[in-house]
Amino acid sequence: MTVPWSGPPVVVAGIGADGWDGLGRVAREDIATAEVLFGSARQLALVPERDSAGERVVWPSPLVPALAGLFERYAGARVCVLASGDPMFYGIGVTLARLLGAGALRVLPQPSSASLACARLGWGLAETPVVSVVGRALESVLPELVDGRRVLVLSADEHTPGQLAEVLGRNGFGDSQLTVLEQLGGSAERVDKGIAKQWQRPTGDPLNIVAIECVADPAHLRATRLPGLPDELFSGDGQLTKNEVRALTLTALAPAPGELLWDIGGGSGSIAIEWCRTHPTCRAITFERLEHRRRQITENAAALGVPHVVVRGEALTELQTTEFASPDTIFVGGGLTQDGLLETCWSQLRQGGRLVVNAVTAESESLLLTWAATHGGALRKFQIYRAEPLGSFTTWRPQLPVTQWSVVKMHNA
Repeated sequence: MTVPWSGPPVVVAGIGADGWDGLGRVAREDIATAEVLFGSARQLALVPERDSAGERVVWPSPLVPALAGLFERYAGARVCVLASGDPMFYGIGVTLARLLGAGALRVLPQPSSASLACARLGWGLAETPVVSVVGRALESVLPELVDGRRVLVLSADEHTPGQLAEVLGRNGFGDSQLTVLEQLGGSAERVDKGIAKQWQRPTGDPLNIVAIECVADPAHLRATRLPGLPDELFSGDGQLTKNEVRALTLTALAPAPGELLWDIGGGSGSIAIEWCRTHPTCRAITFERLEHRRRQITENAAALGVPHVVVRGEALTELQTTEFASPDTIFVGGGLTQDGLLETCWSQLRQGGRLVVNAVTAESESLLLTWAATHGGALRKFQIYRAEPLGSFTTWRPQLPVTQWSVVKMHNA
């Protein structure tokens, strides 16, 4: 939804923990002359009453659904919005740019909490990933964790550091060092350090950011953003695309930032989960017929740091009764011979989108051969062998061979 804005540009002014004293002349003048001043109670309290005569409006909760009505109410007024640090860094400026349009804003940034943290730590900001857990599950940090890596976490509140220490301990990163930086740039600035598995620091200030210096337990299963996670990381009833085939399948799906995947026949959710782990903005909807598997997918997605995977029921029923955003890519790993499934997937796939299908039976393989003859694409067949003991010796145990068809939907296809 976009709200037309006809008044003066909305000033979005970043303000740090140092408050009014840390603002530049331009920001002070815009705040002083604003007819309406939006912000949180904490932000508004940083502006002295004598320096701002405009109406002060504390953001409601929940905020985003109320924004359109607020700006319609104050249409034509000189509006200033207070934001923490850099408004375009996980801030209200991004939301307002979507709502009002970039041309309706004049953004005056201050240093972000990440910039200030890196300045205190001596870390390179450009090389340091930042994860926000404000309104997001704490497990969202998990895909970023790699031995030797440095990560910043934008805290939701004063409880985040302790909760983060627990998550690190449960996931093989208990030896990591945490640095909690509170009220950065203000008179109450404080820095505290500790090891995650030994964390006993009392609850501190809600305005904080946590720096992680990752130390991995080598005995813990390694989980990076690259496809092909160990099978043992996925719980379920055995309906799982094995990790070697999964790696080949994700390569064929070729995820890119911001893309949407439909995963047909979710099983344990491994394809959708690994798709979303490749980049924080990747999205996935997985369709699974059985309820106990749907629950398992949800649990696996949360445990592996991508709780935003959407889990729905049987594909054809859902697609006939619910409208979904057109996918960039569709993977079919189950129910291939169901009447109308491939036809429905093909019709829903956008032009230029990618379809990848895995088959393990002769009937489903025959169907792929027919579709490939009509629409082109690439056919591959592979079989994985795993070493297993045979008495005092080692033998190779074959997995089921997999036929894979991948195709790009073109205008003439």
